[in-house]
Amino acid sequence: MTLGIGIDFGTTNSTAAVFDGEALKLVALENGNPVMPSATYIDRDLQTRVGQQAIDSYIEGNTGRTVELIPEVIGEQSDFVEQGSPDDPAPLQTSKTLIYGRPLLDSGLRGRLFRGVKRLLGDSGIRRLLVFDHPFRLVALITPLLLHIRNRIEPVAGSATYGHLGHPVNFEGRERYRNKTALTRLGEAYRHAGVEEQHFYPEPVAAAVSFLHDRGGVEGKHLLTADFGGGTLDFCVLRRNPGAFEVVATHGIALGGDHIDRLLFRKLLFPLLGEGEIWRRRGMNREIETRFPFEDYAELLLNWPVSYTLNQNRYTTPVLDCIAGNGPATAKFRRLRDIIGLNLGYVVFQALKDLKAELSVARRAVLDVPELDVRVPLARPEFEALIAGLLDSFRQALDATLARARLAPRDIQIVLGTGGSILVPAVRGILEDRFPGRVVEHDPFTSVAAGLAIADYKGLRSR
Repeated sequence: MTLGIGIDFGTTNSTAAVFDGEALKLVALENGNPVMPSATYIDRDLQTRVGQQAIDSYIEGNTGRTVELIPEVIGEQSDFVEQGSPDDPAPLQTSKTLIYGRPLLDSGLRGRLFRGVKRLLGDSGIRRLLVFDHPFRLVALITPLLLHIRNRIEPVAGSATYGHLGHPVNFEGRERYRNKTALTRLGEAYRHAGVEEQHFYPEPVAAAVSFLHDRGGVEGKHLLTADFGGGTLDFCVLRRNPGAFEVVATHGIALGGDHIDRLLFRKLLFPLLGEGEIWRRRGMNREIETRFPFEDYAELLLNWPVSYTLNQNRYTTPVLDCIAGNGPATAKFRRLRDIIGLNLGYVVFQALKDLKAELSVARRAVLDVPELDVRVPLARPEFEALIAGLLDSFRQALDATLARARLAPRDIQIVLGTGGSILVPAVRGILEDRFPGRVVEHDPFTSVAAGLAIADYKGLRSR
């Protein structure tokens, strides 16, 4: 029997599905769960782990670890050395001296964790990343993850050398040909993983295919899909014809749940970690007061897979100095010390995700990070005020999609919301305001993989 196979390799998570014409089956990718983090971990022996196991390995290897950077050898200098005397010269000998650059190598690093590599695929300027002195192409960093997915599909489908493969409407980046670059790289990675017959298919269209399969009896000529995931926001408009549909317009921007998480970190936690505080220290003959250089810490705190690199003297010494001063902000700097020393970045981001999820169903929630002695109550209106700029970007992208389709909101009969970030009530509110009574949610985390499998079975192709 011919089976349809769909693989949704996402910025944050990945899923896969199989369809036999009647029954749709989500593939258990990890520990019985169909949703697996899109993560790759490479240790010093260049052995890889993927998914949640990759994240766990990273956390285990870096929690509480002090980072010691050693200088990198960048060259070698050779000199001739003369020995003996002018009357009795000895043979010339060569003296070699190693030339060192800035301290860049982390001698205690057990492994590198890579998340969100999908965001880099469209940037032709990023070709390789150095992993323990070995240059890895971006393709090589995602191939183990895709191979893992294929290996999990095969017991269900018998073979997984083909399939419909999801992609965003627009990959992240500013290059004109970023989509072509990204798809070329993604296609190569899938081939290395053993998926030879590839049919790339837009993710928002796949979500619509899944919806129409499940609810084929729903009426309406035009369907709008809003796919708001971890890294991108994608829209598409379909026009339904008897027994088929056509894609009227698509649009996508680099906006996702990860952007919300980072914004919440900045707004809610940075002020509790020492942002804006004064650093008082004793000089030769007077006390010196300067603003604490929190900007030196900010980006590394927001990028939790590499935040362990803050465990260096250049970062920890100012923090410990502020704590020793016993000033009014001592508690804040203790938190900063703990988040650095205990490598709590991942814990914080999980707490932020829990906060978002709670505010999706309740009017009030608490950001609770006991490891940092942090409890921040937040009401939904306050949350919406914090992300107001991102919500404006959502509205603008929605308007641009309708303009491309040359349709007004009244011309849309069905609005389908999918992707984890679509669960944010303010996002749902924007859609409800524009399309009252016409908005439905559909399997936010698995609808794309399901639609890809159905499209593969039916032989649907993307233009």
